[in-house]
Amino acid sequence: MRRGLTGMFLTLVLAAGGVPATAAPIGPAAACRGTSGVSVVVDYGRAGRPIDVRCAPGDPATGLAVLSGANLPYTFVPNQPGLVCTINGTPNPCNGAPPTAYWSYWHLRADRTWEYSGRGASSYNPAPGTTDGWAFGNGKPPRVPRPVTSAASTPSAGDQELPRVDMSGPALSRHGESS
Repeated sequence: MRRGLTGMFLTLVLAAGGVPATAAPIGPAAACRGTSGVSVVVDYGRAGRPIDVRCAPGDPATGLAVLSGANLPYTFVPNQPGLVCTINGTPNPCNGAPPTAYWSYWHLRADRTWEYSGRGASSYNPAPGTTDGWAFGNGKPPRVPRPVTSAASTPSAGDQELPRVDMSGPALSRHGESS
């Protein structure tokens, strides 16, 4: 009888949407090749998750479309449409985006430094072959993991190399100046 009740309970739970599962990383786990799409770097900062580097294939129309295309779901701060509160479930729960812990939006410049976005992610149209960045914290640019290379591996001509950031040097300010 007990086994039958347990089975019925599990059937009801699954029929009602199931138990929330831990989100496994999905989607392209590398920068785009050449102009095949827009690369995105997501630095979860003090939230403790590894940095995500993914590709949103094609020509996403907005920065938010880049997140969606790279399988990085996002939510907005309640009652503040357009202000991103969570990316890929971080932070959990949504913290309301105080000045010391919010998602800042960045673009990688030709000189391989980050530029704080002057436009919101819903109105910025990134070009294929470029890189968007998101960093959770107090407005500092995303950190970028060093590319893993070996003597035997050589990047192909179409690979986009992300910037190499020296984490021991001075931090960059909002507009790329050293602090």
